[in-house]
Amino acid sequence: MASALPDLPVLPVEDSMLSRRFGREIANYWSGGPLNRVAFLRHDHAFLQQAFSHPSTRFMLLDNLAPAISREEGPAGGRPKLAFARTADVVPLTGPEPFAKTEEEMLAEFNSDVDHPLILLLGIDEHHKLAASDDAFHYKEWKGSPYFAVDVTPKGKLADKANQVIEAAKAKGLTFYTDARSMGLVAPEAGTYAQARSILDWNARNPFCAGCGSRTLSVNAGMKRACPPTDLAGGGGGGKPARRPDCPTRQGVSNLSFPRTDPTVIMACVSADGTKMLLGRNKRFPPNMYSVLAGFLEPGESIEEAVRREIYEESGVTAARVVIYASQPWPFPNSLMIGAISQAAPGDGERIFLGNDPELDDARWFPLDEVRHALETSAGPLGQPPPPTYVEGGIRLPPKTAIAHQLILAVLNGYLSGIPKI
Repeated sequence: MASALPDLPVLPVEDSMLSRRFGREIANYWSGGPLNRVAFLRHDHAFLQQAFSHPSTRFMLLDNLAPAISREEGPAGGRPKLAFARTADVVPLTGPEPFAKTEEEMLAEFNSDVDHPLILLLGIDEHHKLAASDDAFHYKEWKGSPYFAVDVTPKGKLADKANQVIEAAKAKGLTFYTDARSMGLVAPEAGTYAQARSILDWNARNPFCAGCGSRTLSVNAGMKRACPPTDLAGGGGGGKPARRPDCPTRQGVSNLSFPRTDPTVIMACVSADGTKMLLGRNKRFPPNMYSVLAGFLEPGESIEEAVRREIYEESGVTAARVVIYASQPWPFPNSLMIGAISQAAPGDGERIFLGNDPELDDARWFPLDEVRHALETSAGPLGQPPPPTYVEGGIRLPPKTAIAHQLILAVLNGYLSGIPKI
């Protein structure tokens, strides 16, 4: 039998005007990581080098975006648990002082023939037990345990060094978790992994500049790709760099240089009289699986417009009022799922027509009682058989770690009535 689902991130209960009106704030899976990202320190190389070298620092190792894990005790080996390395474990790949040079020095000495390991600052865990001890990392007013992510994928001229780190991790009994889409990690670890996975993936996909096509350099602790103005590899030797062509990313504000996030809308659609819910069956779903509808937001389009467009394109239904409910990062590779609840226009607005978009095999209006029963009996971990409470032939719904589940639950718990449960 499948192990219990990981709990979702828990936010503090607070009594405020907004909570009394809209209910408790939702923190979805892939969010709620425990780290202070200290984004304002990513350019501070004194901080980065001290944090990298400190005994309390931990490193997430990712091989082809799969994180190193151990296993908790339990059935069938237990639940996957992120396993973090120490500084000495990654030095064979990174070297002992990867942040010794400033960004300006790195750009001035750029050589496109030299491969550099990708190291990402994740943040500082200020709540770890070490944070209150004398052994904690301490920089100015920040104190705790620093966390980094390191790409150990064997590739290029660093392949042998990366393999050395991987083999040492495996010798300690660690494995690399290739089933992250099943959402089996516990929630706080999932949030930290989502951050690392999305940003490392973005770096790996952008080795060349989108403005001029030249080789780029990772700076700002992994959160920016810079296009250096010169390159030692083209200087003909003697340590004199060649000047590269002008590039728009070096002028003014350049959004080409920073990680991208792709906004996606996902929405529960309720009938005009509030008694039924629209659910669709994607062609890729397992048998009997249904969910709410979703799709990418397009440029020059509001969230509300995207919700109405996607519902109409996929199901033919015309949505009237749209309310934004909650969001969920989706690091495959870098989406943000914006959850909404909508209500169909009465009459012809509820007519289902699947001829606009071939994405769905089926779409139907389900009575809320049937949806509630399915949510209570069929929702289980992705990629695994349904729970024992599921009756064969009934509809299956997404697990509670999916924002689709939370949108359905919000409707069933009275969100549309204006008196949601807290």
